[in-house]
Amino acid sequence: MTTRLLLASRNAKKLVELRRILAATSAGEQIELVGLDDVDEYAEVPESGLTFAENALIKAREGAQQTGLPTVADDSGLTVDALNGMPGVFSARWSGRHGNDEANLRLVLDQIADVPDEHRAGGFVCAAALVWPDGREQVVEGRMLGHIIRAPRGENGFGYDPIFVPDGYEQTTAELSADDKDAISHRGKAFRGLADLIAAELR
Repeated sequence: MTTRLLLASRNAKKLVELRRILAATSAGEQIELVGLDDVDEYAEVPESGLTFAENALIKAREGAQQTGLPTVADDSGLTVDALNGMPGVFSARWSGRHGNDEANLRLVLDQIADVPDEHRAGGFVCAAALVWPDGREQVVEGRMLGHIIRAPRGENGFGYDPIFVPDGYEQTTAELSADDKDAISHRGKAFRGLADLIAAELR
């Protein structure tokens, strides 16, 4: 018997990534993943939280309340040391328009253009939240540390992937294969942790 699990996102590239990560876990055969476009439409609430966990819970709570399905949502973003941890929760709308990956990436590069290579450290953070229809909530956080390069490289991934090189690698996360990226990424870590919790619930 499979359990329907809602992924509260309309980001097509993120949905592909999340489905791939969860399908490869111990809970993969027990759950049927559906996205927001697969359920009756409802008005999404703004991401008004000040932390990744708060925003993930806002989206997951709304999904569970509106659909009656256990709902997973994440909030993730880039933190740059030279920008005091920003863009952080504002990563998707750093340039002013939500979801404009190219403009967001270019703005970060412009803002740290004069920062020496040795001070261009940063990281990706992901908070993945699971909310059950009975109100139970669980949050798992994952991080991937690295540094910001000066020009985009690679065609895989999305968002800030083309300018981020993880610690211990020479490639950007946009140059890594999907499997290699999932193994080390903030989102991979968070969702594998969440999948373990889902599997425990479904036993």
